[in-house]
Amino acid sequence: MFNLQKILNTHFFDNPVYKYLCVFGSILLLFFFKRLLSKSIANLLFLLIKRMWQVPKKTFVDLVIYPLEIFLIILASLIALENITFPNALLFTIYKVSSKQLFEATASTVFISSFIWLLIRIIDFIALILEAKANKTDDTTDNQLIVFFKDFFKVVFIIIGGLLILRFAFNQRIGSLLTGLSLVGAAIALATRESLENLIASFVIFFDKPFKIGDTVKVLNITGVIEKIGLRSTRIRTDQKTLITVPNKQMVDSVLDNISLRSLKRADIHLEVSLNTSTAELQKLIEGIKAILKNEHIQSSNVYFSDIQKNAFLLVADYYISINDEPNFENFRQEINIQISQFIEKIGIQYAGASTEIRIAKR
Repeated sequence: MFNLQKILNTHFFDNPVYKYLCVFGSILLLFFFKRLLSKSIANLLFLLIKRMWQVPKKTFVDLVIYPLEIFLIILASLIALENITFPNALLFTIYKVSSKQLFEATASTVFISSFIWLLIRIIDFIALILEAKANKTDDTTDNQLIVFFKDFFKVVFIIIGGLLILRFAFNQRIGSLLTGLSLVGAAIALATRESLENLIASFVIFFDKPFKIGDTVKVLNITGVIEKIGLRSTRIRTDQKTLITVPNKQMVDSVLDNISLRSLKRADIHLEVSLNTSTAELQKLIEGIKAILKNEHIQSSNVYFSDIQKNAFLLVADYYISINDEPNFENFRQEINIQISQFIEKIGIQYAGASTEIRIAKR
């Protein structure tokens, strides 16, 4: 006669069958309802966050729900497996470490890692909210601070996760471990001195604000647009569209020209006119160029007879254009050059070396 109770009480690998059914049944049940349970918990977390920030619910749920599912499955599996006695048949030792200790260490490592992953996704969500608020302001400094501290706190949580794994998975006393590490702290500091200097330099950049993301800068003979400021380095997109990575220490220690902070742009004109040009014509040319440079976009200008060279008279002009008034600098400069060229043609002055005379020498 079929005896169900006897079958359920039958021991298999040092545990009755009914325990296996309860444990794996509960894990399987959670697996099927993990999405519903994780969404419910995500909604509760969202209610707490909603009190501080007005944020889209879908964005939060999409970011958190998957790592939350993994975390819940791992948590439930560990709680359920705690009720099962580790089978003696599976006990073995590898380098003085038993298979049971190895299993417990692996389980603790996976659990802590999933929890840290969940925290990192929450940091990503908070960063998204702060970025959305920062985008509403004209100052881009807030945006780069958000990116910096997002990466910074991620590193902090990863370090904390590593310490928790050492403590709970490998039963290491963190206090004693840190004390022991102090003995080699000097060597580590020397080995990582450059990285520490770059990290400190990144804080200097964010608080001193010599430049920000989107600025055009010139540093170490490199000219380009700042794309990212990280914990260790700054990335610059050059006008050749290459991406240059510069250590933050060099960005701080080197002479840096923030081109985006210029209030005016300067343009220079060098004219070499023929030595056949009379003084009256030179004076007329200078006055004509001055009249052309009296433009609403030009803040100040200067025109003068610079030098008498071997083959030409040299006239030099410079003018300054407001960045806000004339954003398209090259087009404006081209228009000024065309007007000056047209004026030179109008008054009949020749450029130096513009003679078309041909001489035939007889031998």
